[in-house]
Amino acid sequence: MSDQLKNGKLGLLLKELLKERSLSMRKLSEFTNIDTATISRIINGKRRANPEHLQKFADCLDIPIADLFVAAGYDIDQRQEQQYSDIHSSIDSIQSILESSELYNKTFTIESVEEQLTKYQLYSCTEEGKETILNGFEKKLMKVGSIGPFISQLKEMFERFRLRNGTSAELAIIGSALIYFIISVDVIPDYIFPIGYLDDAIAVKLVLNSLSTKA
Repeated sequence: MSDQLKNGKLGLLLKELLKERSLSMRKLSEFTNIDTATISRIINGKRRANPEHLQKFADCLDIPIADLFVAAGYDIDQRQEQQYSDIHSSIDSIQSILESSELYNKTFTIESVEEQLTKYQLYSCTEEGKETILNGFEKKLMKVGSIGPFISQLKEMFERFRLRNGTSAELAIIGSALIYFIISVDVIPDYIFPIGYLDDAIAVKLVLNSLSTKA
């Protein structure tokens, strides 16, 4: 598929969304902090939107980001959970994807995800952390859309957390995965889509492994 054709699909979708919401390109510029000229070039197929542009459009126009990435011609793999089910053997593959994307110049490690999960375990036990999970999970799902089978596992975790179905230790572990998913800036920022959700899938797998040892 040519870049012009890909950009054209995104442009048509953005025009339709702006019309439905009675928004001008100038108003979209104000809401997203993307200059009007750039928005115009993206809509008219003269420039490819980068992941950060698409994240801002999704937030402003209240549309699942996956829809915009598909329209922009990005390859969205819906089988991430299967591909990365064996965490340790997948690290090299993930790092290779990150390097080839030219959007992320750090080294991805399991340890970095584990460190974040440990912090979030403590946070999930606070009243603020609980509110973040209970009020933020559904909102994040709407932004993301159904990206990968690991979403269903997160939904199950959310129900357990909401119903307080588990020991304090188990709920803290579950809470860490939910907060990791909700907060956009984690080990790999979510706007680097769909790469930004690889670490979320890894976090889910780590938490499930941890829960299984406590069963």
